[in-house]
Amino acid sequence: MRAAPGLTLALGATALAFTGLGMTGHMAAHMGAVAVAAPALAAALPRRPRSVGAPLLWAMVEFAIVWAWHFPALRALADAHAAVALAEQALFLAAGVALWRAALAQAAAGAAALLLTSMHMTLLGALIGLAPRPLYAMMAMHPAPGLDALADQQLGGVVMLVVGGASYCLGGLWLLATLLREPRAA
Repeated sequence: MRAAPGLTLALGATALAFTGLGMTGHMAAHMGAVAVAAPALAAALPRRPRSVGAPLLWAMVEFAIVWAWHFPALRALADAHAAVALAEQALFLAAGVALWRAALAQAAAGAAALLLTSMHMTLLGALIGLAPRPLYAMMAMHPAPGLDALADQQLGGVVMLVVGGASYCLGGLWLLATLLREPRAA
């Protein structure tokens, strides 16, 4: 897949470009990686069911990576150092590609893994969006233009909830539909 390095570089540049757009831009960059680029890359890669791993395992790995990077200490580290922010974005993309690739190769387990991921993305987006105060100091100092820190965080949570939740939910439902259309053995 010759486009992967270019896409990865573009996502890194996009993540850096969004840094001045507060939490909303931060979430838009992440959702571009996990909800748009990851399924596109996974769909373009050859399918090898035995070599990609279990979809539910990759869902757990992706869950751990996404939630860990939203802990305030890791978030502060990524906000303070561009190299750490790029590593964060690369981990999100890699985990997303691995999850989508495994899900596409094993439809039944893949549907469950994507639907589970949709739930945790929705939950994290809701927790961020409904928090009564800004959660991340650096982002609170640099909100998206025209928004105060809390409104920026709320909009960022909505971006995660809608884009992340919808992407994984639609992927899971599509895999489920393909399973339901398969003829059954008598």
